[in-house]
Formats: sequence, structure tokens, C-alpha cells
Amino acid sequence: MLDCAIIGGGPAGLTAGLYTTRGGLKNVVMFEMGMPGGQITQSSEIENYPGFFEHGKTGMDFMDGWQEQCFHFGLKHEMKKVDRVSKVDDHFVITLEGGEEFEAKTAIVCTGSTPKRAGVKGEDEFFGRGVSTCATCDGFFYKNKKVAVLGGGDTALEEAHYLSNICSEVYVIHRRDQFRASPSTVERVKKIPNIKFITDTIVEEILGDNMGVTGVKLKNKKTEEKSELDISGIFVFVGHNVNNAVLKNEDGSFICEVNEQGQIVVDLSMKTSVEGLFVAGDIRIEAPKQVVSAAGDGAVAGLQVISYIQEHV
Repeated sequence: MLDCAIIGGGPAGLTAGLYTTRGGLKNVVMFEMGMPGGQITQSSEIENYPGFFEHGKTGMDFMDGWQEQCFHFGLKHEMKKVDRVSKVDDHFVITLEGGEEFEAKTAIVCTGSTPKRAGVKGEDEFFGRGVSTCATCDGFFYKNKKVAVLGGGDTALEEAHYLSNICSEVYVIHRRDQFRASPSTVERVKKIPNIKFITDTIVEEILGDNMGVTGVKLKNKKTEEKSELDISGIFVFVGHNVNNAVLKNEDGSFICEVNEQGQIVVDLSMKTSVEGLFVAGDIRIEAPKQVVSAAGDGAVAGLQVISYIQEHV
């Protein structure tokens, strides 16, 4: 039986693996279909991880050292897809695609969330070259430039607020004339002089060249008037898909408490409502969706697993 099964190989999963193995657990397996690293491996440059500042280093390069460190301390990697995590008596059963099963004393789920794509022409082509889903990660690359934010929820407006401190102009493009964001957030953002609102409007196409995004084609839904907006980047905030499928029972119910968005409810120790089950990273409630935060979650979860096993031996 495994001491700990870790599902997901991003920063949260790798850090959980480092802390559990370095903390003395001998039988820890991380289940990750591809090479570990997570979404950050898609980033073209890393600048906002504390203590790390190597200009031009990609997310893939950044995560290479994490893997080497974790495996050095004994973390095992199973390149297999997990279908389901279930609690049976006092342990967990990790069911893999194809039916293979592993038993574990504890489990840490770090499957994260995936930003929704807007489905706009050019979005995939220019992703990472002017199209972004993280203002905190990529905003600095657009210092004193014009950018657009696509979306109308709290995240979109809060990220527009963040970008307004970096960029010369921020255009918030929303398909409706009313925002889903809280009234206080809308009121606060409307007072910022370099944020411009373009409402009742959709983005028909993201334009660019070999250097990246150069603009967007817009269409007003009410007047059907078409226009183009010259920008250097566009930040898409149309929601996240929480990757929580492994925590569902066969009948579709969850094995632990979740909120309305499907995020896993945890306390400050990354404990779920199920004893011995922890989660870390973007799958949890109120996750900042930053590498440094995910790593912190993983460290907390790993330490808690060690304590849990010591108390239940």
C-alpha cells in the first residue's frame, strides 16, 4: 500500500512529492499522464517566481529542476491517467484508466483548473504570443502598451485593474452591457482613467504577425457595426474548468465537499471534508492561480500527510 498517492504533476503535485519523500515517507507515487510541470511549462518566460530571475528562461526549463529534485528524494512517477479516487474503509483506492487499482493511506489531489478558451479565431494561434490568461504572469511584458481584457466577471475586472498599473491603456471588452462582476468591483474599475469599456461587443478575430498580436476585429452586437482595435495583447478571462473529475463517485456526486463552482473546499491545512484526503493548487477554493501559491499548497499538504500518517500508525 502506498503511503501517499499524488494525483497531478504540476507545481503543487511536485512540491507535495518533495515534502512527503524528503520528510521520510518511502512509498509515494505521483500519477501524471505526461511529463510533470503543469500549465506553467507553456509559458514563454518566467519572471515572477521569488528568487528566480533568469531572463529568457521558459516555463519548461524552469520546471526541469523541480522534477530532478523530487525524483532524487524518492518520488516515483506513474505516467498513467487516474479515473477516480475513492475512500474505502480507512484507505483510498486509486482507480486508473483501464481498471488497474492502487491502494494508498492518503491522497493529495493536485489536478488544477484549466482556463476556458473564448473560441475566437486566432486565439490558439497566438496563445503565448499576445494571448494570455494570466495578467499577473504576463502583464509586465506589456508595460506602457495597449492591451484588451475579454470578459465581464470579477476576475476580468480585477485583472484589468491590475493591468492598468502597467499598461498605457486597457480595453475591457464584454458581450453585454451589464457585468457579472460585483457592483463594488465595477464601480471601482470605472474610476480608473486608463481603463476603457467596450460593451455589447464581441471579438470576431485576434490579429497578429510573426511577432505576435497586433489587434482585434470587433463587432457590436446591437448595431452590428464592425471595427478594429490596435493592441499588443489580449487577456482572456471567461472562466475556468475545475479539473475535479477524479473526485466524483460513479453516480456523479463528489466524495468531498465542493462549492458551486466545483472547487474543493479546504481549510488552511489543505484538508478536505474526507479524513486523509488533501488537495493543493488551483483545484481548491480561493486559489490565486500562481506557481508560488500552488507550491506553497503542495508543501502544506505534504507536511499534513506526514502528520496524518504518524498519528494513524
